[in-house]
Amino acid sequence: MKIEKRIKNKLISDIDPTEISVINQSHLHKGHDGYSPNSHFSVKVISHQFKGKSRLDRHKMVYNSLSELIESEIHALKIKALTPAEFANFKKEKI
Repeated sequence: MKIEKRIKNKLISDIDPTEISVINQSHLHKGHDGYSPNSHFSVKVISHQFKGKSRLDRHKMVYNSLSELIESEIHALKIKALTPAEFANFKKEKI
């Protein structure tokens, strides 16, 4: 199974997102330390479980969910972790 799918499945299982995306950005880091074709990822996780939690606590939730993959395969992880209400406001601001 591709690592993107494994990341997505783990986050779905642990954080129950209403929306999720996983993007492999490894190609942007070719030639850097820690590079491999499947080493750098950007995740967007929208979940009710983030309500009332700080940005740091939200990131900890994502890191804890992916800890096994971070130890073995993921070199870098960009995280956007929002509640559904925050994401709705974020989309409005982008328009």
